[in-house]
Amino acid sequence: MTDAELARLHAAAMTVPRPWSAAEIATLRMMPGAILAIRPDGFAIGRVVLDEAELLTVAVAPHARRRGLGRALLAIYHAEARARGAGRSLLEVADGNRAARALYEAEGYAACGLRRAYYTEATPPQDAIVMARDLAP
Repeated sequence: MTDAELARLHAAAMTVPRPWSAAEIATLRMMPGAILAIRPDGFAIGRVVLDEAELLTVAVAPHARRRGLGRALLAIYHAEARARGAGRSLLEVADGNRAARALYEAEGYAACGLRRAYYTEATPPQDAIVMARDLAP
């Protein structure tokens, strides 16, 4: 998928946080340690720095949800992060995004922090739950 296609998919999938532009996605893809998992109707972007991974986004087209695609994208991301030496993965998720939180919890993530009013583009601003999981096989 091109950066523009990924941005369109991200826009269809996201409300909070705000969707990313093609230029922002291109920048993320070029970061050192970047991980990009792509499947039809979805993608995940993360990065590895030293021994820690950060999941930046998972986007699944609305018509493709509840079919295991998010779980499959996470599996690809986790495997790649492990292969690059990461022992732990972190992410931030909007407190109000119950579906994403349930997915992350089912995949072994647990809340480890809170960022109050982190998503300022929401009205009112939404808190972010910081979640982490070990990446040991």
